[in-house]
Amino acid sequence: MELIVNAVMLRAVDYNENDKILTLLTAENGKLTAGIKGVKKAAAKLKFAAQPFCFAEYVLTKRGDKYTVINATECESFYDLRTDIEKFYAASAAVEAADALTYEGDEFREIFYRLVETLSQISVGDERAQLISFLLNALRQSGYAINAENCAHCGAPLDGADRLRFDLNAGSFTCAECGDGAGASRVTYNVIRKAEGKSFDAAFITPDGEKRALRLIREYVSFKLNTAFRSLSEYVRLI
Repeated sequence: MELIVNAVMLRAVDYNENDKILTLLTAENGKLTAGIKGVKKAAAKLKFAAQPFCFAEYVLTKRGDKYTVINATECESFYDLRTDIEKFYAASAAVEAADALTYEGDEFREIFYRLVETLSQISVGDERAQLISFLLNALRQSGYAINAENCAHCGAPLDGADRLRFDLNAGSFTCAECGDGAGASRVTYNVIRKAEGKSFDAAFITPDGEKRALRLIREYVSFKLNTAFRSLSEYVRLI
C-alpha cells in the first residue's frame, strides 16, 4: 500500500550503515515515522529528503505497522536557513517544538501549516518575532497555551504592574503579591501579548524582551514536556 503525504522532516536518526529513520510531520496524517534506505551514501537520490527543514511530497509504503520512504519530491529546502547560524537555530527550535508538541495518531494541520510558514519567514526576515509567534501558537494548539491576560489568581489587570510572576504549572502570569511562580518582567509579558495579537505597551517591546520571552517559553516547555529544548537554548545563547 502506498501513501503520499506532504511533510516536513522533523528528525533523522541513523539506522544501519546507510539508512535513517525519519520523523515526519504531515498535513494529512499527523506525525509519522518512516525508514529511508541508502541516504547516507554520497550519491543517494533521496539524500535531500533526510536533510533538516526539508519540505517535500513523500511517497511511503507500509508493511505491517512500518512505513518506508520510496520516493520524494522536494517542495522547499529552505536553504538560506543553513547559511546563517542564528536563523538555523531559530528554525531548529521551531522544528524541535513541533516534534515535542505532536504525536502519532492524530492530525496537527494547524501546526504543520504554521511550521512551513514560519520556516519560510525565518529564511527572509526577523527570526525572533516569527519564532515566538510559532511557539505560542503551537503551545495553544497542543493544549499548553500561555495565559497572558489578567492575574490568574485575583483577576487584577497586569498591564500596569511593576512586578509579575509566571506560574510554570498553570502557564499563567500573576501579580507578584498573589502568585508563587518565578519572577517575570513587564517586557516579557508585553512581548508575548504582542505575539498573540493582543493589546500591548510598545515601550516594552525590545530585543531584550524578546530574549526574555524565549527564555520563559523554553522553561515552560521544558517543565511541561520534560525535555531539554536544546535548539532554543542554543538560539538564546547566540542572540
